[in-house]
Amino acid sequence: MDPVHKVALIQLHPKPLAPAENFAKAEAFIRNAAREGCSLAALPEYHLTSWVPDEPSFKESCADSAAYLKRYQDLARELNICIVPGTIIESEGDSLHNIAYFISSDGEVAGRYQKKNLWHPERRHLVSSAHQPHQAFDTPLGRVGLLICWDIAFPEAFRELISDGAQIICVPTFWSMKDVSDEGYALNPNGEALFLNSTVVSRAFENTCAIVFVNAGGPPEKGENTSFAGLSQVTMPHIGSIGKMGRSEGMSIVELDMNVLKIAEDNYKVREDMKGEGWHYAYTQIRDASKL
Repeated sequence: MDPVHKVALIQLHPKPLAPAENFAKAEAFIRNAAREGCSLAALPEYHLTSWVPDEPSFKESCADSAAYLKRYQDLARELNICIVPGTIIESEGDSLHNIAYFISSDGEVAGRYQKKNLWHPERRHLVSSAHQPHQAFDTPLGRVGLLICWDIAFPEAFRELISDGAQIICVPTFWSMKDVSDEGYALNPNGEALFLNSTVVSRAFENTCAIVFVNAGGPPEKGENTSFAGLSQVTMPHIGSIGKMGRSEGMSIVELDMNVLKIAEDNYKVREDMKGEGWHYAYTQIRDASKL
């Protein structure tokens, strides 16, 4: 039997420029997830600082990124739980990098990824990983890949991770219902929810993988009356969405059955086709097929 992993989706509402307060809240959620027997706890993009890059103190609020990463490593080791600590903003000279980590249950960093596909307003503030390849890595849950937020709009990113053997793809996100122009919003006020729900399910089906999608939530006191999109969920082929949340802060615990991925690949044979001799799209591959 393939394993079943319990995954905690922590849909945190990040208070702007308050990393200590946000970390304390994240830690409390992670401890609760560990008590519930979870193998993985995942947080949203920008969970320590929120995304307010035009605030004069924003860069200063990112200064302790290395210290917070170590605290998450210590927490993972203490609780014997894997952690995806959303994203952490790191400085390199005058540049800011948006980084996602996968911390294994022994406290070691198993994977690191710098956001590649920057949302248009981010491009004035962040540096992309550009032509660095997407790479999967081994974890206690299996082979995992990391993507961030707007990356989900690019199926090529998922395919590159699948080519490297990824079974689970974790996607910390900071996405609101009004991340579009007034003209776009007027066409469909629920359009961003439609985008998210449709895309994360489609990516799971077309790649025979599981997607752990964790978005920022709105303030708990506002309930669903918020512009934060939320909708954190795990998606899997055959099944679709599991544990989908609303828009408010909270935590959802999901059972991720790895056997579902095996059944999906047995049926759809996506990976089998990708490694087949003479595959029509082989020119898109940057790796050999040994990990498929």
